[in-house]
Amino acid sequence: MNENSSKRPARLGSFRAKFILVVGGAVLFDLLVSGGLALWNVQRLSRDATLEVGQGLEAASQEYIRTYADSTAAQVSLLLRQVHNDVSTLAGVLQAQIDDPERNSDVGAAIARTSPGSVSLAYDQTGKWSQNSPGSVSVVSVWSYLLGEDRNPRPDVQTDIQTSAVLDLVAPSLLQHGASKLQMYYIGSKERPIFRTAPYTDQAQTFDRLYPGHNEANFWDFFFPGLYESWQGWAKDMKTRPVADDITQTAPYTDAITGKLIVSFFHPLWTADRKDVAGTAGADITLDQLAQIVENVKVAQSGFGFLAMSDGNVVAINSTGEKTLGLRSASDASGTGVTGLERSLKGSSQPAIAKLALDREQGIQHLLLQQDGNQVPYIFIVKKLPATNLWLSGPVRQEAMSLGVVVPEREIQASLYAAQAKISEATNRIVLYQILAILLSLLIVAIAVFAASKRITGGISALADAAKRIQAKDYSVRVAITSKDEVGEAGEAFNRMAEQISYHTENLEQLVEERTAQIEDAKEEISTLNAQLQRENRRLGTELAVAERIQLMVLPLHQELEEFQALEIAAYMRPAEEVGGDYYDVLKSGNRLKIGIGDVTGHGLESGVLMLMVQSVARALQEAGNTDAVKFLTDLNSALFKNIVRTKIDKHLTLAFLDYDGKEMILSGQHEEVVVVRANGKVERIDTMDLGIPIGLEADISAFIKTREIAFEKGDLILLHTDGVTEAENDAGELFGIERLCREALRLKDQSAEKVVSGIVATLMLFIGSQKIYDDITLLAVRHR
Repeated sequence: MNENSSKRPARLGSFRAKFILVVGGAVLFDLLVSGGLALWNVQRLSRDATLEVGQGLEAASQEYIRTYADSTAAQVSLLLRQVHNDVSTLAGVLQAQIDDPERNSDVGAAIARTSPGSVSLAYDQTGKWSQNSPGSVSVVSVWSYLLGEDRNPRPDVQTDIQTSAVLDLVAPSLLQHGASKLQMYYIGSKERPIFRTAPYTDQAQTFDRLYPGHNEANFWDFFFPGLYESWQGWAKDMKTRPVADDITQTAPYTDAITGKLIVSFFHPLWTADRKDVAGTAGADITLDQLAQIVENVKVAQSGFGFLAMSDGNVVAINSTGEKTLGLRSASDASGTGVTGLERSLKGSSQPAIAKLALDREQGIQHLLLQQDGNQVPYIFIVKKLPATNLWLSGPVRQEAMSLGVVVPEREIQASLYAAQAKISEATNRIVLYQILAILLSLLIVAIAVFAASKRITGGISALADAAKRIQAKDYSVRVAITSKDEVGEAGEAFNRMAEQISYHTENLEQLVEERTAQIEDAKEEISTLNAQLQRENRRLGTELAVAERIQLMVLPLHQELEEFQALEIAAYMRPAEEVGGDYYDVLKSGNRLKIGIGDVTGHGLESGVLMLMVQSVARALQEAGNTDAVKFLTDLNSALFKNIVRTKIDKHLTLAFLDYDGKEMILSGQHEEVVVVRANGKVERIDTMDLGIPIGLEADISAFIKTREIAFEKGDLILLHTDGVTEAENDAGELFGIERLCREALRLKDQSAEKVVSGIVATLMLFIGSQKIYDDITLLAVRHR
């Protein structure tokens, strides 16, 4: 490059002047526009972020409250369901005794012999009732109107005492496990309302002290008026149940015996003809168990939960919630044994709470509650629990308790206010940094444009002069650009191009001849490789054809399958490739018959070779007189394992055998399920997973091999198959499946073994349709003539 040209001042119309004007102006304009847009976008982003964060936090908070309410409701429902299950279990045992009088008598007699204290009662002269002695598992109380003139229980009452004695066997386990229960009990029918409770308590003595006159009135009418009559209505028409469940629970009440708030759960018992009530099984849980779940609710700092009946009576709430909702407590002291607790939302001192409706599930609500003379906003959500049958007084009705969650809005919004402040602070900081960055960028761009213009335009001018000389066919021209940037790389590339142009111009004909010779040599080499490839393909095809023929040659012949007088045997095998990995064989030695089926992992030549090894070893062991099924599989595995190690074949197989000596059919080894269709049409599926392990994995498998005897009578049909049958897919990706195989076998059970196999195969191929077959298919049918 001419040194003087690099030092020339830039003229107004020169490339350098244009470069400075265009590039500098464009960069400055871009900086100003992008900087202004950035500042505007930051402000807009701040507003949008504040709005989005606010909406997101509010939605997240509400979703959190909903999820919390759902999970707490699920815990309460789970506790109630556990108690329902335990009561239903006890009711099932007692109902079984009622339905089977003979067994009832035997069980009662057995308990009377082994635990006489459970059924032997002593008369109390003062209370005029009879009760068994302490030390028994349960206490049974018999009221005066159920005693005869000899002060002993009437015969029919004595029968109920023995019926209920089974409580001693069942109740301790139910009380120990499952949901925690205060007590479990049996109450007899209205005609014979004996009362048996576990664990043992001074039951009748406590009733005398707390309920004067109960011994002269019918138990049901005195303690639970209307409940028994509701059950009698159900016996006539189960559709009259408010909820489709026999379990009936009471509203929470103060138990007169323990002094605790409890909920009782009853499961009515029915007479053997199901036309009347025969008593009830029951259990009590303390309200503490429900209250603990609800009172442990804590959302934000002071959020709380409560559990209420549909009439608004709050049965569980912590002290903070009780004060916040303005609830007043009062006990219903009317004189029965089910003294209720009244703490109703309707009586709240908060107008918004008093108007609250619990008859339906509520979404998120915003309520204003009075606190220290101020209106404080709260978030409120109600979740309905599953409906149950409820007795309060009179007929049983439907009840669905509600779980409520209450949270102060100020606590939920606290994170929003903090986020907005952080966003505003970050916005101001970004704006300041952006302005400083724009000013600094303007200064750097101005300096860079002036500095770069000199380097770039000088090299470009030299390249332009050299290009003109190339155009004039002066191929000896070279440019001297010493810079290490892209312009310098362009100069070096230009020099290499000039050299190549000069070289190719002078040696063009020689290069054409060399390239032609190279192309001819390459064509000859390709032809040689193609010929070798064709020969190799023909050789491999011949080897696979030979292997396929050998594999088919060792399969049992049709006439071999017809040699057995007592059995019909038919088989079908279709490899997925030229050489398959499925194995089946029928081996006869004297009057003994061994039928084998197996599936080598994968398919192809190696799987086929391993299958031929199995056939050869099994034939040799059968001919050697090996009649023990376990030893047969153990010896076969030992031989194959050694061959697999020697040949380095990374394969193994599932393998099962049926041994038949004319009387017994013995199954051994692990493979697919064996399907047995009985002459009467019953289908049995026999799992072989516990009868062995895959062959070829371990050197010694004797510890894993087991046998199972299969009953095989005249008219019975046995199907053996590989997973190529059940795992065959149709065009929709659906599997043929073991259930469909069983249905087809049942449909064809009266046909010959040959027709059973052909019928199932026809159905299988119709199912597969145009879908590719990925695995070998093997099917055997064995029919007892």
